[in-house]
Amino acid sequence: MIGMDILQPVVALLAWTMVMWLWMYATRIPAMTKAGVKPDDARNTGALGSLLPEHVQWKANNFNHLHESPTLFYAVAIVLAIVGEGDGFNTQLAWAYVGLRVLHSIVQATINKVAIRFALYALSSLVLMALILHAGIAVFH
Repeated sequence: MIGMDILQPVVALLAWTMVMWLWMYATRIPAMTKAGVKPDDARNTGALGSLLPEHVQWKANNFNHLHESPTLFYAVAIVLAIVGEGDGFNTQLAWAYVGLRVLHSIVQATINKVAIRFALYALSSLVLMALILHAGIAVFH
């Protein structure tokens, strides 16, 4: 179908979000056990930050970040697919967005260097802006 190629990077980012979910719990549950944190101790989400090592929290923080700006990506990709503009250059932009978000996740979950994270976030935001501009042109033209 015309314009549906953009749904591939959408599914890829959805899958990556689940990879981060697995990574988060694969590190968080053992860290909670080691620290003697009981599940009810985690009712206050801020409490885990003081009870678990930073490097464990980095994965959880990134998982949360994958529910912020990427929601705009999902929406714009669906709009572009619906109006038949989700192929060609827009699909390339979508894959660039996904690649930048995956890199952002890896940096945040491992070394967590803010300058690198910010650069990747800023670049992904520019790509997202381009996709939104293309959707706006297609919908309002």
